[in-house]
Amino acid sequence: MINNCQKNKCVLKLIPNLSNYKFNILIRLKLTLLISIFIQTSASYAQSLRYPVALPYISLSAYTRQQTDAFSFTGNQAALAQIKNFSIGVYGERRFGLQATSSYSAALAAATTFGNFGVQMNYAGFTNFNENKVGLAYAKSLGKKVDIGIQFNYYGYRIPAYGNASAINAEAGILLHLSDKLTTGLQVYNPVGGKLGKTGDEKLASAYKVGIGYDASDNFFISTEIIKEEDKAINVAGGVQYHFARQFFARLGFLSESSTAFAGVGIGFGNIRLDVAGSYHPQLGFSPGIMLVSNFGEKK
Repeated sequence: MINNCQKNKCVLKLIPNLSNYKFNILIRLKLTLLISIFIQTSASYAQSLRYPVALPYISLSAYTRQQTDAFSFTGNQAALAQIKNFSIGVYGERRFGLQATSSYSAALAAATTFGNFGVQMNYAGFTNFNENKVGLAYAKSLGKKVDIGIQFNYYGYRIPAYGNASAINAEAGILLHLSDKLTTGLQVYNPVGGKLGKTGDEKLASAYKVGIGYDASDNFFISTEIIKEEDKAINVAGGVQYHFARQFFARLGFLSESSTAFAGVGIGFGNIRLDVAGSYHPQLGFSPGIMLVSNFGEKK
């Protein structure tokens, strides 16, 4: 993507007027580490996926029947089949506290007589480097025990000084409801294709996930996933959600790959839910986030 860069110098030029800002030492270290990670992933044949740091937070409800929302299918497309109404959600994250690495997500889910439909939109970056993804999903229940879903995506990145690239890819998922409380499933992302640009020298990485969730009660849910991304070590993500009052709940979880922990609290007002979330990376620090979800036609 930016193989002509020597060390980190040309990437630093992408950040406008960096020398004019009075960054403290901590911010400089964060930027240097982020740039190094970006160059390493960009130089490889398989373009590594760059999720929001707190992605497991917003997609934690993929493996449950009782806690589904607009973002559930972003973790497994088959979870879209469990939506009973119309739901919309937005999420914003200041990754590592830096404006240049902020990311934003939006999801819409709708139930129809022909199956359920979903739209996912992601944006990350700033003026001189940004990525975006738009996806259209469809899911359907095959009886009481099996749900299936599929999603088609447009992914693109833009670097004004070096050019743009884009790709079309797909992902799909299946959920098995082993009992009223226990759900397991499989999700695959970009198993084939996803080549970026006209030359096709690089492609989006493939990823495979196996997950399981357990609704211990109406108030307590636990979930875990094993994730294998192309050219990367196995990653384990897990989390719990607990309703300690009718309108209040909390979530807590982790990512083994980066030793990242995430947490959040939420409050409900009728059909509207507001979450304040955050994650912590041991080297790069905090990534605060906020999420708003609204359900129409049914009180949650």
